[in-house]
Amino acid sequence: MSNVKFKGIMPAIVSPLNEDGSVKEKSLRKLIDWQLKAGCKGFYVCGATGEGTVMKPDSRKAMSEIAVDEARGRGCVISHIGAIDLRTAQDLARHASDVGVDAISSVPPFFYGYGEREIYQYYQALSDSSDVPMLMYASPLSGTVIKAEMVEKIMGIRNMIGLKWTSYDYYEMRKIKELNGGDINVINGPDETLLCGLVMGADGGIGATYNPMPKVFVKIYESFMSGNIVAAQEAQFKANKVIKILLRHGVLNGVKDMLEMIGIDMGYCTYPLKRFTASEQEIFRAELKTLRFEEEYL
Repeated sequence: MSNVKFKGIMPAIVSPLNEDGSVKEKSLRKLIDWQLKAGCKGFYVCGATGEGTVMKPDSRKAMSEIAVDEARGRGCVISHIGAIDLRTAQDLARHASDVGVDAISSVPPFFYGYGEREIYQYYQALSDSSDVPMLMYASPLSGTVIKAEMVEKIMGIRNMIGLKWTSYDYYEMRKIKELNGGDINVINGPDETLLCGLVMGADGGIGATYNPMPKVFVKIYESFMSGNIVAAQEAQFKANKVIKILLRHGVLNGVKDMLEMIGIDMGYCTYPLKRFTASEQEIFRAELKTLRFEEEYL
């Protein structure tokens, strides 16, 4: 069977949280349903956008359970189970597998500057704890530089099918996509260069700003797949105008506020992640209004 199991547009789903860290179930279900109706093919749960590494394990488990139930039969669920300690990651991997996710994913072990052998052992341990496919998460937040040579070795681990590539190094990404005779699932990470990733062979995209702009990113993907590069460019450039505003004001708090604007109660980012003051929110929403966000992007 092919390792290329995931294609298309998959939001790195934002976690709607109460102040105590518990999950706003109704909000999560509403968000998933809205994004599926917009043409999204699945969800990446509790990654960097989903605040997974700073959430309580019970809340991470709830996110996976709710996402699987709501998306059932309509879209895939990839659960990011990476944690600073291996035992927590293994527990989350077992749970995710048991509740029926389509795959698990994890950043490499972080903080201590692990070597290639230790990284291999980490993914081997996660594979041993789960019965579903597994994706690496090549993110600069982990502090580990992922190269094709490392990926080639790690692809020998049972259940490993590929990776989410959150890097602007598309030359390296292409080298990775050519591994294993091309039978490797490579998913683009940077939202602002989704089209670049697709041109260099990515099978789809996972991104934070897909949350409030699912139709725009579906347009990029579908236009590219149909050979209409001009339309794909136009949609990418359109998305990037919003991304520019988010990068200036804060991506996570900004994305959550955009979803609040359309009627989905998202709560706050996990403290001490940034939260808007009233004046900051006013400025942020005013800038979106200049782009006619609600009229042109939803």
